[in-house]
Amino acid sequence: MSEIKLVRIYDHEQPVGYRMLVDRMWPRGMSKIKAALDEWDKQIGPTNELRKWFNHEDEKFPEFKAKYIEELDKNEFTSEFIETVKKQLIKNDVLFLYGAKNRKHNQAVVLKEYVQEKLK
Repeated sequence: MSEIKLVRIYDHEQPVGYRMLVDRMWPRGMSKIKAALDEWDKQIGPTNELRKWFNHEDEKFPEFKAKYIEELDKNEFTSEFIETVKKQLIKNDVLFLYGAKNRKHNQAVVLKEYVQEKLK
């Protein structure tokens, strides 16, 4: 069974799967060739205002998560993004690639939970 996997784009070990960058901003220092993306879904990332407010501060994560889910619910691209993930999961693992250093508190973690809930 295929699954959604979270992968930091800077990791040397990269699993095989359909590669979707889910950051609004391009990862600093990463070449397009090295990134080897199938898709860059910048419109699915948190807004610049929310991203800057969160500033990857762990204590803000619960509030960030709630605000980001609110953004996803209102985002016109969310249903299209979920459909793409659903189609890819039929034949591949789907990799949500992100640049954040913190592996537990970032938008990809929230997005994975959100998409999995919608696919149930």
